[in-house]
Amino acid sequence: MKWLIQIISIITIMTGTSMAQNLYNFSINDIDGNVINFNEFQGKPILLVNTASRCGFTKQYANLSNLHREYLDKNLIIISTPSNSFKQELSEEEDVKEFCLVNYQTKFILTEIIDVKGDNAHPLYQWIANDYGKTPKWNFYKYLFDGKGNLVDSWSSMTKPDSKKITDQIDQLI
Repeated sequence: MKWLIQIISIITIMTGTSMAQNLYNFSINDIDGNVINFNEFQGKPILLVNTASRCGFTKQYANLSNLHREYLDKNLIIISTPSNSFKQELSEEEDVKEFCLVNYQTKFILTEIIDVKGDNAHPLYQWIANDYGKTPKWNFYKYLFDGKGNLVDSWSSMTKPDSKKITDQIDQLI
């Protein structure tokens, strides 16, 4: 058994894979400071989007709200991770929450403000970068995970959250 663990350790080091094997190994605080354990969403597809309140793509919050309403009864989980990694987010969680509720009537999950790139990136985004080679190049990058917590696909800021490209993938997972 000891040799098996050594072989797995060597393979892990050589391939650069992390010990976190899927999304369910992570947690994050919501906008109100409550812990969200991703393992609570096992079996459900998750759309993870890094967002910002003062970005040219901020209007995509409306698309996210539409998507949330459309898939509310179909087990799709939408999680918005506000980030100031691109210097376009408000500085306080309460301000982000109010902005989203007043302007876009958001009812999907909003997290605390986090970094999504670089050395200070939230461990979730570090894992996506390390295991999948995907790093947000700007705000409103989208990551779709299957019900087992594995990344299925990702899209840039240019693709709206409720685009056919994304909804076709979601429909295959539901």
